[in-house]
Amino acid sequence: MKTLLKAAALAATMLSTGGAALAAGPGADGAAVDGRWDAVLVRNGTEIPFRLDIKGDGPTLQGVFYNGFQPYDGTTSASFKDGQLTLKVEHYLTTINAKLDGGQLAGSAVAQNRESSADYSFHAVRHVDTAPGAAHAPQIAGSWVIPLAVPSSKGEKAFRLIVDQRGDEVAASILRIDGDTGGYSGTFKDGQWVLSHFDGGRPGVIVVKPNADGTLEVRQQSDRAAVASKISTKGDDYSTAATAPSDGRYAPTLTAYRAKVAAAEGLPAPEDVLKHTTARDGNERFAFNFPDASGKLVSSDDPRFKGKVVLAIVTGTWCPNCHDEAQYLVELDKKYRDKGLAIVALDFEEAEQQAGLQRAKAFIDKYGAKYTYLYPGTPAQMWEKVPQLQHLDTWPATVFIGRDGKVAAVHSGFASPSTGEFHAELRQEFTSRIEQLLAQTAPANVATTATTAAQAAGSN
Repeated sequence: MKTLLKAAALAATMLSTGGAALAAGPGADGAAVDGRWDAVLVRNGTEIPFRLDIKGDGPTLQGVFYNGFQPYDGTTSASFKDGQLTLKVEHYLTTINAKLDGGQLAGSAVAQNRESSADYSFHAVRHVDTAPGAAHAPQIAGSWVIPLAVPSSKGEKAFRLIVDQRGDEVAASILRIDGDTGGYSGTFKDGQWVLSHFDGGRPGVIVVKPNADGTLEVRQQSDRAAVASKISTKGDDYSTAATAPSDGRYAPTLTAYRAKVAAAEGLPAPEDVLKHTTARDGNERFAFNFPDASGKLVSSDDPRFKGKVVLAIVTGTWCPNCHDEAQYLVELDKKYRDKGLAIVALDFEEAEQQAGLQRAKAFIDKYGAKYTYLYPGTPAQMWEKVPQLQHLDTWPATVFIGRDGKVAAVHSGFASPSTGEFHAELRQEFTSRIEQLLAQTAPANVATTATTAAQAAGSN
């Protein structure tokens, strides 16, 4: 593990994808912080390098985080005054405070996770582009399967590893039934890749080493072992979690096989996202009646849902994969809202968030979500509040509901853009299913009820 940490420290100076650096200001005290930085979070001896772009000035100042090779998310507000930098990521309840001193940033970061918070030390130096090295790294791009020695708490027997490679640089994600870890990235050195990731909400480090037999050794590192072990059965995304003996998800070392090799050798396959969670009764209407942010009860019989195709999302803003999905749901809402699609988020927030919904409000504002958000209760109440589904244990879970109010399909988890072909497949599946359901005619009794309710609402 000491080797891992030393390698991670070195990786902090090598987080480059070959893109042009942003304009960097001078390095003296009080100078502008605009530019690209090689940053690192440190907690309990674990170093998590990540790329941070800071751009703008005054009210336009913002920090940008990366998902693999791509800029992906950013701050909700930022300020730089008297040499003090503050970056707020309110949709993750994360804050970075750092002082510019001698051309370097040093300070702390606080990240609020479900049922816990984590304090990190923070350090960043200005990024310097280096000449690309010889392409001597083994080629590992593509899709891999990771069989588990012990099934995960969700019953999974295998995960996927998706790798994008650009010369010596790699971006990789581990994809599970509830979603992916986000895109770890790093450069090949000393026979391995030290890959790290931080997008404001899910810090993580893995080490990937090619084996002589064509497999990959994947070592996971964490500073959250106790928390992960405590609530691993509740669907949380602790992508950096350490070993939890009862859950193969947190094994410190995993082995990845080429997908074709895994199939040929009869190794376990990853869970089917459309079969993991199912409706308990195919003839049952998916009914709900939960409060919105103002406390007003909104039900599935509301005119905004009745007779329409509905996507009901079991979600929580503490869940990183739910952040990934929300950005795509905004796209779907814009495209299909006027064609008869209604999206409703059944948002389960922790008890301490219930009163003010601080993170949820920042989340909705950050992503520009215009669809309905309802608040059924805490994450632990999910099974009580959504009894219509069987084996519901992923965040998110997307329920496709036809115009007749019945469940047409349930998609477990969400594969973010860092998963490449699997994200593309998800988008194709979602749009195809939505369009098929929109093409169906609502039953006469449902359509009549919806029309009457809409007329009544319009007359009030």
